Amino acid sequence: MISRRTLVALLGSRLLARELKLSRFELHSVRVPFAERVREAWMESWKYQKRDQSDYVLQFVKLYTSDGLMGIGETKMPLAQSEALLKKMMGQPAASFVEDDSLRGVLIAICDLMGKAAGKPVSKLLSPSAKDRVIPTWWSQCFPPKLMASEAKLGASLGYRVHKVKARPWHDPIEQAAAICAAIPKDMRVWVDANSTWGTVEKTLAVTKELAKFKNYFAIESPIPRTDIDGYRKLKGRLPLQLSEHVDGIDLDLWTREKLLDAWISGTPKLGKYVRGLSEKAVAAKCPIWIEHSIDNGIAQVFQAHQTAAFPGIQYAIAITHVLEDDCMAEPFTVKDGYYRIADKPGLGVTLDEAALEKYRLA
Repeated sequence: MISRRTLVALLGSRLLARELKLSRFELHSVRVPFAERVREAWMESWKYQKRDQSDYVLQFVKLYTSDGLMGIGETKMPLAQSEALLKKMMGQPAASFVEDDSLRGVLIAICDLMGKAAGKPVSKLLSPSAKDRVIPTWWSQCFPPKLMASEAKLGASLGYRVHKVKARPWHDPIEQAAAICAAIPKDMRVWVDANSTWGTVEKTLAVTKELAKFKNYFAIESPIPRTDIDGYRKLKGRLPLQLSEHVDGIDLDLWTREKLLDAWISGTPKLGKYVRGLSEKAVAAKCPIWIEHSIDNGIAQVFQAHQTAAFPGIQYAIAITHVLEDDCMAEPFTVKDGYYRIADKPGLGVTLDEAALEKYRLA
């Protein structure tokens, strides 16, 4: 993620020599429900998917150094696993972890610490040429058409201009598209994620042909199983919309060589060196990344925005915090005219909402 040479350039050898040793940590376990406006429909959708869930359990972390700095992150791990990992990290230099993808969300706190030590935003720590704004994506589970429309309208009113929607067999994606497009401005773009439920090349071609009639729609995601490489070969060049698929854990060289995709989706919890490397591959392949590794809380959403600003291979950053009751952040994630502006502050530039931590705290 960040080489020692880069760290020396950013922090200065004297500051790096302090080693920013990790001295203690705090873990804050919270349970955040779905937002009331979508809760019933979301739970109904997940019942069809054999998933019984009404909230997200999150592990936020505060990571302190012996110098008095504090970085915030989250863990993407169960509590016991988080505690065991963090205990092993104590007494070690924060800089020794900057390329460690095994840290999962804890790496966010490391980056926050290093950015604060350097007096730079995390995005500038990752890349001196980082952009100052990025394109975030509004998101909807597979809801009934009327609710899809009201959610799309809400996203547009909050400044979003890209919307990812879920398609499932229990709602007609064409009816959803008609409702959504009747409710949003002409410049709002929509892509639909089928999560392999369209199943066949023939159905994908038929559904996509109908969706392409709606001018706001520009892409589809995962129409058939990604194990069906021959199916993707048959789809190549035949779709009126862009074709995207999750690329984590596949033979990306093969998919790139055959030019089977117009965009890559990445959601792996490996947040550091892996993301940088994937961005470099995306630039070389001229195939943008739509990233969604940090979707369910405000800290991770902001970190994902910093990465999107830093790495030119990433086009869109996807999160679902707006369909949860709270993102647990003190600062709002404000979008204007389709863009989120990176705070010009050291580290992530945001803080946890202590009142929210208390409100949703797990005993």
